[in-house]
Amino acid sequence: MPKIREHMKIIGKDGVHVGTVDRLEGNRIKLTRKDSPEGHKDHHHYIDTKYIGAIEGDVVKLSVNADAVPKSEAA
Repeated sequence: MPKIREHMKIIGKDGVHVGTVDRLEGNRIKLTRKDSPEGHKDHHHYIDTKYIGAIEGDVVKLSVNADAVPKSEAA
């Protein structure tokens, strides 16, 4: 996953914005806090890299639609 860089846009298979890359931590993409849902703005959320379908330019395209992306909280 060396192609994943800070501030890349993450979109679902349906083209809907999912988040913005803060950084890569192991096998998870850490999202910027501004992409956290309401009530969760005080901590980061993560997306497992297994949901990556492609990386095109500065965009991470996921293999699932935006509403189906499981986001986990910091462990």
